[in-house]
Amino acid sequence: MVSRIRELGEHVTDRPTLSVIVPCFNIRYYLADTVTSLVANARDDFEFIFVEDRSTKDDTYEALLEMSRRVPNSRVIRHETNQGLATARNTGIDAAEGRYLTFLDGDDWLAAGYLGKLVEAIERHDVDFVRTDHVQVTGTERRIHRAPEGRRDTPLDPRGSILPMDDATMVDYPYAWAGIYHRRLLDRGLLRFRDGLRTAEDRPWIWALHRNADSYAVASLHGVFYRRGITTSLTQIGDVRQLDFIRAFDQVLEELESDPEADLLRPKAIRNYCAVIAHHLSERQRFERGVAARLKELSGTALRRMPEQDLRIALAGMDEQRRRALHRMRNGMKGALA
Repeated sequence: MVSRIRELGEHVTDRPTLSVIVPCFNIRYYLADTVTSLVANARDDFEFIFVEDRSTKDDTYEALLEMSRRVPNSRVIRHETNQGLATARNTGIDAAEGRYLTFLDGDDWLAAGYLGKLVEAIERHDVDFVRTDHVQVTGTERRIHRAPEGRRDTPLDPRGSILPMDDATMVDYPYAWAGIYHRRLLDRGLLRFRDGLRTAEDRPWIWALHRNADSYAVASLHGVFYRRGITTSLTQIGDVRQLDFIRAFDQVLEELESDPEADLLRPKAIRNYCAVIAHHLSERQRFERGVAARLKELSGTALRRMPEQDLRIALAGMDEQRRRALHRMRNGMKGALA
Protein backbone atom coordinates (compact mmCIF):
# COMPACT_ATOMS: atom_id res chain seq x y z
CA MET A 1 0.00 0.00 0.00
CA VAL A 2 1.31 3.39 -0.99
CA SER A 3 0.45 6.49 0.97
CA ARG A 4 0.93 9.94 -0.51
CA ILE A 5 1.95 11.41 2.81
CA ARG A 6 2.90 14.70 1.30
CA GLU A 7 3.16 16.08 -2.20
CA LEU A 8 5.01 19.21 -3.20
CA GLY A 9 4.38 21.34 -6.28
CA GLU A 10 1.44 21.56 -8.60
CA HIS A 11 0.61 19.60 -11.72
CA VAL A 12 1.23 21.48 -14.91
CA THR A 13 -1.96 22.33 -16.78
CA ASP A 14 -1.19 20.26 -19.88
CA ARG A 15 0.41 16.85 -19.96
CA PRO A 16 4.17 17.24 -19.28
CA THR A 17 6.58 16.33 -22.02
CA LEU A 18 8.74 14.32 -19.61
CA SER A 19 8.29 12.62 -16.23
CA VAL A 20 11.49 11.96 -14.27
CA ILE A 21 11.11 9.22 -11.63
CA VAL A 22 13.63 9.31 -8.77
CA PRO A 23 13.48 6.49 -6.17
CA CYS A 24 15.21 7.45 -2.90
CA PHE A 25 16.33 5.18 -0.05
CA ASN A 26 19.04 5.97 2.50
CA ILE A 27 20.73 8.49 0.18
CA ARG A 28 20.76 11.62 2.32
CA TYR A 29 24.52 12.12 1.80
CA TYR A 30 24.15 12.25 -2.02
CA LEU A 31 20.82 14.04 -2.29
CA ALA A 32 22.19 17.56 -2.74
CA ASP A 33 24.11 16.52 -5.88
CA THR A 34 21.04 14.80 -7.31
CA VAL A 35 18.69 17.71 -6.66
CA THR A 36 21.16 20.31 -7.94
CA SER A 37 21.50 18.39 -11.21
CA LEU A 38 17.72 18.23 -11.62
CA VAL A 39 17.42 21.97 -11.09
CA ALA A 40 19.95 22.36 -13.92
CA ASN A 41 17.67 20.23 -16.13
CA ALA A 42 14.28 21.68 -15.20
CA ARG A 43 11.86 22.97 -17.82
CA ASP A 44 8.26 24.14 -17.55
CA ASP A 45 7.11 21.01 -19.38
CA PHE A 46 9.08 18.54 -17.20
CA GLU A 47 7.82 16.98 -13.96
CA PHE A 48 9.94 15.33 -11.25
CA ILE A 49 8.56 12.55 -9.05
CA PHE A 50 10.58 11.58 -5.99
CA VAL A 51 9.56 8.26 -4.38
CA GLU A 52 10.86 7.96 -0.82
CA ASP A 53 10.98 4.24 0.03
CA ARG A 54 10.91 4.57 3.85
CA SER A 55 14.61 5.15 4.51
CA THR A 56 15.87 3.46 7.65
CA LYS A 57 19.37 4.82 8.28
CA ASP A 58 19.15 8.56 7.76
CA ASP A 59 16.81 11.53 7.30
CA THR A 60 16.41 11.12 3.53
CA TYR A 61 12.69 11.91 3.67
CA GLU A 62 13.02 15.10 5.69
CA ALA A 63 15.91 16.33 3.53
CA LEU A 64 13.97 15.46 0.39
CA LEU A 65 10.96 17.48 1.49
CA GLU A 66 13.20 20.49 1.96
CA MET A 67 15.52 20.14 -1.04
CA SER A 68 12.86 19.24 -3.59
CA ARG A 69 11.33 22.70 -3.14
CA ARG A 70 14.11 23.89 -5.43
CA VAL A 71 12.91 21.64 -8.27
CA PRO A 72 10.03 23.07 -10.34
CA ASN A 73 6.99 20.80 -10.88
CA SER A 74 8.22 18.28 -8.30
CA ARG A 75 6.34 15.92 -6.02
CA VAL A 76 7.40 13.71 -3.13
CA ILE A 77 5.57 10.42 -2.62
CA ARG A 78 6.38 8.28 0.40
CA HIS A 79 5.79 4.55 0.83
CA GLU A 80 4.23 3.38 4.08
CA THR A 81 6.82 0.58 4.26
CA ASN A 82 10.08 -0.14 2.45
CA GLN A 83 9.23 -2.05 -0.73
CA GLY A 84 12.38 -2.03 -2.83
CA LEU A 85 13.55 -0.35 -6.00
CA ALA A 86 11.20 -2.13 -8.42
CA THR A 87 8.08 -1.12 -6.52
CA ALA A 88 9.40 2.41 -5.95
CA ARG A 89 9.83 2.83 -9.69
CA ASN A 90 6.33 1.46 -10.26
CA THR A 91 4.93 3.99 -7.80
CA GLY A 92 6.58 6.74 -9.83
CA ILE A 93 5.31 5.27 -13.09
CA ASP A 94 1.75 5.16 -11.75
CA ALA A 95 1.99 8.85 -10.80
CA ALA A 96 3.69 9.99 -14.02
CA GLU A 97 1.74 12.08 -16.51
CA GLY A 98 4.42 12.76 -19.12
CA ARG A 99 4.47 11.80 -22.78
CA TYR A 100 7.91 10.31 -22.08
CA LEU A 101 9.36 8.77 -18.92
CA THR A 102 12.88 8.40 -17.61
CA PHE A 103 14.51 7.28 -14.35
CA LEU A 104 17.30 8.47 -12.09
CA ASP A 105 18.48 6.68 -8.95
CA GLY A 106 18.56 8.98 -5.94
CA ASP A 107 22.33 8.73 -5.45
CA ASP A 108 23.25 9.55 -9.07
CA TRP A 109 23.18 12.83 -10.99
CA LEU A 110 22.82 14.37 -14.46
CA ALA A 111 24.82 16.79 -16.57
CA ALA A 112 23.17 20.19 -17.05
CA GLY A 113 20.74 20.16 -20.00
CA TYR A 114 20.91 16.38 -20.43
CA LEU A 115 17.17 15.73 -20.16
CA GLY A 116 16.43 18.16 -22.99
CA LYS A 117 18.86 16.24 -25.22
CA LEU A 118 17.11 12.98 -24.29
CA VAL A 119 13.74 14.35 -25.34
CA GLU A 120 15.22 15.74 -28.55
CA ALA A 121 16.67 12.32 -29.41
CA ILE A 122 13.44 10.33 -28.98
CA GLU A 123 11.39 12.93 -30.85
CA ARG A 124 13.90 13.10 -33.69
CA HIS A 125 13.93 9.33 -34.20
CA ASP A 126 10.22 8.80 -33.37
CA VAL A 127 10.90 5.46 -31.65
CA ASP A 128 9.50 3.61 -28.63
CA PHE A 129 12.63 4.20 -26.57
CA VAL A 130 16.16 5.54 -26.72
CA ARG A 131 19.14 4.09 -24.85
CA THR A 132 22.30 6.02 -23.95
CA ASP A 133 25.84 5.57 -22.68
CA HIS A 134 26.66 6.58 -19.11
CA VAL A 135 29.55 7.75 -16.95
CA GLN A 136 30.56 5.41 -14.13
CA VAL A 137 31.90 7.19 -11.06
CA THR A 138 34.07 5.29 -8.58
CA GLY A 139 35.50 7.67 -6.01
CA THR A 140 37.23 10.35 -8.07
CA GLU A 141 37.55 8.16 -11.17
CA ARG A 142 35.16 8.61 -14.09
CA ARG A 143 34.82 6.23 -17.03
CA ILE A 144 32.44 6.29 -19.98
CA HIS A 145 30.52 3.02 -20.41
CA ARG A 146 29.13 2.64 -23.89
CA ALA A 147 25.88 0.86 -24.60
CA PRO A 148 26.86 -2.37 -26.44
CA GLU A 149 25.30 -1.42 -29.78
CA GLY A 150 27.51 0.10 -32.45
CA ARG A 151 24.70 1.44 -34.63
CA ARG A 152 23.98 4.94 -33.41
CA ASP A 153 21.36 7.63 -34.08
CA THR A 154 19.18 5.50 -36.31
CA PRO A 155 15.92 3.60 -35.64
CA LEU A 156 16.52 -0.09 -34.92
CA ASP A 157 14.52 -3.27 -34.32
CA PRO A 158 14.89 -4.04 -30.58
CA ARG A 159 14.94 -7.80 -31.26
CA GLY A 160 17.94 -7.35 -33.47
CA SER A 161 20.00 -6.24 -30.46
CA ILE A 162 19.43 -9.33 -28.25
CA LEU A 163 21.90 -11.68 -29.94
CA PRO A 164 24.62 -12.91 -30.43
CA MET A 165 24.74 -15.17 -27.42
CA ASP A 166 28.47 -15.03 -26.78
CA ASP A 167 28.93 -11.25 -26.92
CA ALA A 168 27.66 -8.31 -24.88
CA THR A 169 24.39 -7.01 -26.30
CA MET A 170 21.70 -4.57 -25.22
CA VAL A 171 20.03 -7.07 -22.86
CA ASP A 172 23.36 -7.13 -20.99
CA TYR A 173 22.99 -3.37 -20.47
CA PRO A 174 19.81 -3.27 -18.38
CA TYR A 175 20.12 0.10 -16.63
CA ALA A 176 16.68 1.72 -16.68
CA TRP A 177 18.15 5.17 -16.07
CA ALA A 178 20.22 5.01 -19.27
CA GLY A 179 17.38 5.97 -21.57
CA ILE A 180 13.99 7.53 -22.23
CA TYR A 181 10.72 5.71 -22.92
CA HIS A 182 7.54 6.66 -24.78
CA ARG A 183 4.32 6.48 -22.81
CA ARG A 184 2.84 4.04 -25.31
CA LEU A 185 5.13 1.38 -23.81
CA LEU A 186 3.35 1.87 -20.49
CA ASP A 187 0.00 1.48 -22.22
CA ARG A 188 1.29 -1.86 -23.59
CA GLY A 189 2.43 -3.06 -20.17
CA LEU A 190 6.14 -2.87 -20.98
CA LEU A 191 7.42 -0.25 -18.53
CA ARG A 192 6.46 -1.61 -15.12
CA PHE A 193 8.86 -3.68 -13.05
CA ARG A 194 8.03 -6.82 -11.10
CA ASP A 195 6.89 -5.64 -7.68
CA GLY A 196 9.02 -6.79 -4.77
CA LEU A 197 12.25 -7.50 -6.66
CA ARG A 198 15.05 -5.91 -4.64
CA THR A 199 17.88 -6.56 -7.10
CA ALA A 200 18.18 -7.47 -10.81
CA GLU A 201 14.74 -5.88 -11.26
CA ASP A 202 15.90 -4.49 -14.60
CA ARG A 203 16.76 -7.90 -16.13
CA PRO A 204 13.23 -9.11 -16.98
CA TRP A 205 12.34 -5.50 -17.76
CA ILE A 206 15.03 -5.07 -20.45
CA TRP A 207 14.28 -8.48 -21.98
CA ALA A 208 10.58 -7.61 -22.24
CA LEU A 209 11.40 -4.28 -23.89
CA HIS A 210 13.67 -5.79 -26.52
CA ARG A 211 11.32 -8.69 -27.27
CA ASN A 212 8.11 -6.69 -27.50
CA ALA A 213 8.76 -3.04 -28.41
CA ASP A 214 8.63 -2.01 -32.07
CA SER A 215 11.56 0.39 -32.36
CA TYR A 216 14.43 2.00 -30.51
CA ALA A 217 17.63 3.96 -31.05
CA VAL A 218 20.96 4.42 -29.28
CA ALA A 219 22.25 7.94 -28.68
CA SER A 220 25.85 8.80 -27.79
CA LEU A 221 24.91 10.91 -24.77
CA HIS A 222 27.08 10.89 -21.65
CA GLY A 223 24.92 12.81 -19.22
CA VAL A 224 24.10 10.20 -16.55
CA PHE A 225 26.65 9.88 -13.74
CA TYR A 226 26.31 6.51 -11.99
CA ARG A 227 27.99 6.01 -8.62
CA ARG A 228 29.67 2.65 -7.98
CA GLY A 229 31.03 1.22 -4.76
CA ILE A 230 29.01 3.28 -2.29
CA THR A 231 28.33 1.47 0.97
CA THR A 232 24.55 1.99 0.90
CA SER A 233 24.20 0.38 -2.54
CA LEU A 234 22.55 -3.03 -2.54
CA THR A 235 25.34 -4.34 -4.78
CA GLN A 236 27.71 -3.80 -1.83
CA ILE A 237 25.53 -5.54 0.76
CA GLY A 238 25.74 -9.32 1.17
CA ASP A 239 22.30 -10.01 2.60
CA VAL A 240 19.38 -12.08 1.40
CA ARG A 241 18.06 -9.31 -0.87
CA GLN A 242 20.89 -10.09 -3.30
CA LEU A 243 19.31 -13.47 -4.01
CA ASP A 244 16.39 -11.87 -5.83
CA PHE A 245 18.44 -12.24 -9.01
CA ILE A 246 17.22 -15.86 -9.04
CA ARG A 247 13.58 -14.76 -9.21
CA ALA A 248 14.44 -12.11 -11.80
CA PHE A 249 16.11 -14.53 -14.22
CA ASP A 250 13.44 -17.17 -13.62
CA GLN A 251 10.96 -14.54 -14.81
CA VAL A 252 13.04 -13.94 -17.96
CA LEU A 253 13.01 -17.66 -18.80
CA GLU A 254 9.33 -18.06 -17.94
CA GLU A 255 8.29 -15.20 -20.20
CA LEU A 256 10.53 -16.46 -23.00
CA GLU A 257 8.55 -19.69 -23.26
CA SER A 258 5.69 -17.92 -25.02
CA ASP A 259 8.03 -16.18 -27.47
CA PRO A 260 7.94 -17.50 -31.06
CA GLU A 261 11.75 -17.44 -31.08
CA ALA A 262 12.16 -19.02 -27.65
CA ASP A 263 14.55 -21.74 -28.85
CA LEU A 264 16.80 -19.13 -30.45
CA LEU A 265 16.81 -16.70 -27.52
CA ARG A 266 16.82 -19.09 -24.55
CA PRO A 267 20.57 -19.92 -24.66
CA LYS A 268 21.35 -16.18 -24.44
CA ALA A 269 19.13 -15.79 -21.36
CA ILE A 270 20.66 -18.89 -19.77
CA ARG A 271 24.16 -17.59 -20.44
CA ASN A 272 23.26 -14.30 -18.72
CA TYR A 273 21.79 -16.23 -15.79
CA CYS A 274 24.86 -18.46 -15.49
CA ALA A 275 27.26 -15.51 -15.64
CA VAL A 276 25.47 -13.83 -12.72
CA ILE A 277 25.39 -17.08 -10.71
CA ALA A 278 29.12 -17.54 -11.31
CA HIS A 279 29.80 -13.94 -10.26
CA HIS A 280 27.96 -14.32 -6.97
CA LEU A 281 29.57 -17.70 -6.26
CA SER A 282 33.02 -16.20 -6.81
CA GLU A 283 32.25 -13.50 -4.23
CA ARG A 284 30.22 -15.57 -1.77
CA GLN A 285 32.64 -14.73 1.06
CA ARG A 286 30.97 -11.31 1.31
CA PHE A 287 27.61 -12.92 2.10
CA GLU A 288 26.39 -13.76 5.56
CA ARG A 289 26.94 -17.47 6.22
CA GLY A 290 23.28 -18.44 5.99
CA VAL A 291 22.82 -16.37 2.82
CA ALA A 292 25.87 -18.01 1.21
CA ALA A 293 24.38 -21.44 1.90
CA ARG A 294 21.07 -20.34 0.44
CA LEU A 295 22.86 -18.94 -2.61
CA LYS A 296 24.43 -22.35 -3.31
CA GLU A 297 21.12 -24.14 -2.81
CA LEU A 298 19.11 -21.84 -5.07
CA SER A 299 21.84 -21.72 -7.72
CA GLY A 300 22.06 -25.50 -7.89
CA THR A 301 18.29 -25.80 -8.20
CA ALA A 302 18.19 -23.14 -10.92
CA LEU A 303 20.95 -24.82 -12.93
CA ARG A 304 19.20 -28.20 -12.72
CA ARG A 305 16.02 -26.63 -14.12
CA MET A 306 17.81 -25.46 -17.27
CA PRO A 307 17.49 -27.67 -20.37
CA GLU A 308 20.68 -29.70 -20.79
CA GLN A 309 21.26 -28.76 -24.42
CA ASP A 310 20.68 -25.04 -23.85
CA LEU A 311 22.96 -25.08 -20.82
CA ARG A 312 25.70 -26.82 -22.81
CA ILE A 313 25.48 -24.14 -25.52
CA ALA A 314 25.46 -21.33 -22.97
CA LEU A 315 28.53 -22.60 -21.11
CA ALA A 316 30.56 -23.43 -24.20
CA GLY A 317 32.15 -19.99 -24.49
CA MET A 318 32.83 -19.48 -20.79
CA ASP A 319 36.26 -19.79 -19.24
CA GLU A 320 37.20 -23.12 -17.64
CA GLN A 321 37.04 -21.86 -14.07
CA ARG A 322 33.48 -20.60 -14.31
CA ARG A 323 32.35 -23.62 -16.33
CA ARG A 324 33.71 -26.06 -13.73
CA ALA A 325 32.18 -24.08 -10.86
CA LEU A 326 28.74 -24.15 -12.50
CA HIS A 327 28.99 -27.87 -13.28
CA ARG A 328 29.90 -28.58 -9.66
CA MET A 329 26.97 -26.51 -8.48
CA ARG A 330 24.58 -28.34 -10.82
CA ASN A 331 25.80 -31.91 -10.41
CA GLY A 332 27.99 -32.03 -7.30
CA MET A 333 31.27 -33.93 -7.49
CA LYS A 334 29.97 -35.97 -10.42
CA GLY A 335 29.80 -32.73 -12.42
CA ALA A 336 33.28 -31.68 -11.31
CA LEU A 337 34.78 -34.97 -12.48
CA ALA A 338 32.95 -34.71 -15.81
